[in-house]
Amino acid sequence: MVNKAPEIIVTGDINLNLLSCQKEGAVDNNFNYKLYPNVSRRYEKGGALLLSKLISLSTGLDVASPIIKDENLSSVDNILVSVAQLNKFSKNGGESKNKVYRVEEFSGYYIDGGEEPRVFPLSNDNKDAKIVVLDDNNNGFNSNEDVWPLAIKGSNKTPTILYKTNKIDFNNKLWIHIEKNHLKNTIVIINAEDLRAKGVKISKGLSWERTALDFVWQMKNNPRLKHLSKCTNLIIPFGLEGVIYYHKELNAESKLYFLTDEFEGGFIKEGTGKMYGLTSCFVAGLVKTIVNNQNEEELPDLIDEGIRLGMVSAQRYFINGFGIDFENDEYSDESLFKYDESDFNEYIQDVKIKDTFDASGQASWYIIKEKSSTNLEEIAYEIVKNGENSALKYIPIAKFRNLKTVDRTEIEAYRSIKNLIAEYISKDNVTRPLSIAVFGTPGSGKSFGVTEVAATLAPNLIEKIDFNLSQFQSVNDLIAAFHKVRDISLNGKLPLVFFDEFDSSFGGSLGWLKYFLAPMQDGIFREGDSIHPIGKAIFVFAGGTSSTYESFSGENIKDKDKIELFENTFKSAKGPDFISRLRGYVNILGLNQTDKDLDQLFIIRRAMLLRSLLVRKVPYLINDNGEAQVDNGIIRALLKISKFKHESRSMEAILEMSMLSGAKKWEQSQLPSQDQLKLHVDEQEFYHYMMFDEFFSEKTNNLSEYILNEYKKMYLENNGTDVDSNDTVLHKYIEKWIVEQVKNIPQILHRDNYELNSIKEDSNVIKFEKCDLESLARYQHEIWMKKRKKEGWKYGKKADFDKLICPSITGWNNLNDDTKKVIERYIELWPEALIRSNLKIEK
Repeated sequence: MVNKAPEIIVTGDINLNLLSCQKEGAVDNNFNYKLYPNVSRRYEKGGALLLSKLISLSTGLDVASPIIKDENLSSVDNILVSVAQLNKFSKNGGESKNKVYRVEEFSGYYIDGGEEPRVFPLSNDNKDAKIVVLDDNNNGFNSNEDVWPLAIKGSNKTPTILYKTNKIDFNNKLWIHIEKNHLKNTIVIINAEDLRAKGVKISKGLSWERTALDFVWQMKNNPRLKHLSKCTNLIIPFGLEGVIYYHKELNAESKLYFLTDEFEGGFIKEGTGKMYGLTSCFVAGLVKTIVNNQNEEELPDLIDEGIRLGMVSAQRYFINGFGIDFENDEYSDESLFKYDESDFNEYIQDVKIKDTFDASGQASWYIIKEKSSTNLEEIAYEIVKNGENSALKYIPIAKFRNLKTVDRTEIEAYRSIKNLIAEYISKDNVTRPLSIAVFGTPGSGKSFGVTEVAATLAPNLIEKIDFNLSQFQSVNDLIAAFHKVRDISLNGKLPLVFFDEFDSSFGGSLGWLKYFLAPMQDGIFREGDSIHPIGKAIFVFAGGTSSTYESFSGENIKDKDKIELFENTFKSAKGPDFISRLRGYVNILGLNQTDKDLDQLFIIRRAMLLRSLLVRKVPYLINDNGEAQVDNGIIRALLKISKFKHESRSMEAILEMSMLSGAKKWEQSQLPSQDQLKLHVDEQEFYHYMMFDEFFSEKTNNLSEYILNEYKKMYLENNGTDVDSNDTVLHKYIEKWIVEQVKNIPQILHRDNYELNSIKEDSNVIKFEKCDLESLARYQHEIWMKKRKKEGWKYGKKADFDKLICPSITGWNNLNDDTKKVIERYIELWPEALIRSNLKIEK
C-alpha cells in the first residue's frame, strides 16, 4: 500500500521554547534542598513546528513539516531557544480558583553552538501540495532556497500559500520569489503590532472605527507598505479582538472583524499572563476552512469563515494556557478548533471599512450605522423597551464600570483618558499631577464619566474630591483645597480632583487659570513664604461656561476680528500656558444634539440613559421578560424632543415628577402638567411628539382618499398587469390595501431617516432621490407582503383574488419592472398628499 503524500506543507523558521516554573518545596528529612522551591522545566517545539502541530489538530490531516524527535529536543545544536518563566493565572480572569499556567516573563533567546539559527529541511515534501504554510520570522529560512518546499519553487504550481511573517520591507529572497510567481494565490498574515513596530501609525484601542480608518489611510499613503498593498489577500490580526482583511481583487476593499464588547488589547486582562503561539493558532483555524478550497472565487468566502474560526481558536488557546498541570497536561487539542457558525456570526461581527479621506466623512463614519438594517430611531426604541443587550449586540460598545457608550467620539475620548490615567498610575517617580480637562453642558455628566473611567483602573487606590471654583471667594480657598488634596496623597491614596467651573471669572475672565500653572507644572503650591508639594494626583478641570474644548480655546471662532480679540484676552489670562500643561481633554456629549450633520447618535444616548433611569429608579416598570412598560408616545417624545433644557437632569426630573408610585405602566396621564414640563422641555413640542399617533390617525382618511384616487388613475395606465384593470374585485382590494398601508407611512419614512412635521401653511413638495425612492418602495413592499402572507395569500404567476393568489407575493428582486414602477409611483404620491394634510416630510 502506497502512503498518500500530505496535501499540506508547513515549514519556516524553527525554535524551541524552554519553559520553566517553580513548584512548592516539601518537607523531606533526607534531602535539605527539598525544603526550597524546585523548578520544573521542559522544551516545547516552536515556530513552524508549533504551527504544523496546530494545523494538524485543526484539519485532522497529515501535515508535512521538518522533524525533530521529542527525545532529542535538549541536544539539538545551533537551534534558537526562547526562554520563558511560567506561573499560574486565573483561567477566565477575576478571582477564579480555576488556574492555568501561562507565561509570566519572556527571558530572551540563546543559541548553543553558534550565532546563526539553524534551518531544517522538510520531511516527506510534496511538489503537488495544495496548501503551503510558511512561518517567516527572518531567522534564516527566507534566504535559504534549499529548504523551501518544492510546491513553491517552480512557477508552474499554484498552491494556496499562507505567508505568516513579522516584516514589512519584503526585501528577502523568499518574498521576491513569491511576489514574482505566486502573489495571486498567497495570503499574507502579519500582526498589527509588527506594523506599528516598523513605524506604521495605526491607533490602538481607541475605537474600531479609528483603527480601521487609520489602516486604510496607511495602505494607500505609506510608501513602506507598497509591497503589502500589492497583496491579493492580506490579513492583519489586531490582538485577539479584531482582524482586518484586505482584498486587492475586490477593489482593494477592506473588511473589519471585531468583538463588540472588547477593543484591541482588552481580551487579555492585566495580570492574566501571556502566551506564545497565538498567531499560529489563528492561522491554524484559517487553514481548516480553506483546506477544501476548489476555486479562486470561493476563497474570499472561506477566508471570511476562517478569520472567525481563527479568532475564536486563538482566544481558546490563551484561555487554556499550558493547562492546570504543567507536567502532565496536553495544552492544545482539536477542541480549540471546534466550529459553530451561529455562535461565531453573533460573537464576531464584520463591517466594510469606509474608504474616505475627507475629514468630515471619517468623523461621521459609525459602525452602528453600517451594521444596522434599521434606522437609529428604531434601535433607540428597542433599547428603551428591551435593554441595550438585545439592541446593541452587533455593534461596538464601550463599558467603563457603570458608564456605557456606543458613540465613537465618546469612546475615543474616554479610552484616550483611560490610557493617560493608566500610564500615570504605573509610574513611580512622578512629581506633578496629571491634568485633564472635561467639557460639556450642565447636566451632561462631566464628573460621572471621568470618575467611572478612573474607577475601572484602580478603584481601591483612587479617592475622589470635588471643588467648585465659582463658590471660592479668594485664593486662600484654593490653597485650602490643595491642602486637602495633599492630605489624601499623604494617606497613600491617589486624589482624583475635580475643579468644577474652572473657567469661571475671578478678578476678570478666566481669572483662576494663572493660579494653577505652578501646581500643574511643578506639583507645588505656595502658602505665604512656604512651598508645599502636592504629590501624585489627577486634576480634572470641568468647564462651566465653555461646553467644548473648542469654545474654551477659541478654535471654533471664524471671524478674524473676533479671533484677534479672543487671542489677546486669552493670552492675558494665561490660557495658552494652561492648555500647554493639559495632557488630554474630553468633550462630553449630553442628551442634546451637538451638530445636525455629524451628531446622529444623540437619540441612542437618550435611549441608553432613559433605560438606565427606568431600571434604577422604577424597576417595577420592567416586567419579567425585561420589557419596559412605558407608553410609546412618552418614549417617542423623550427620544425626539429637540432639546432638554438641563440635559440629563431634565430627563431624570420628568421621570421623578411623574406619578408612578404603585403603577404598572408609565401612562401619559401620569406625566406632570404642561406648566411643570415647561421647566425641562418645550411642552408644546413634547406633546406633539407624544400625541403623534393620534394626530396622524386623524389625517388618514384624507390621505387615503387622495392617494387612492391618484393611484387608481396611474394603475389604469399600467399595462404590465395580468389582471383586467376594470375588475371590481381588484378595485376592492386596492382600496382596502391603500387605507391599510397609509397607516404605515410614518414607519416607512422613519426607516430611511425621514420624519413628519406639522405645518400651518403651504410648503414646497419634496421629491425623493432615486436611491431613497427604491429603498422606501422596497420596505413598503416588504410590509405589504408580510401582511398578505399572514392573511393566507400565496404566490402565483397569474393573479386569482378569490383564491388569494397574487404574483406580487415574492421578494423585491423577483418583482417585474412594471410592478416595481407602480409601487414607486405610489410612494411618489406621498409628499403631495401629506402637504394637503398639513404634514411635511423632512430628513
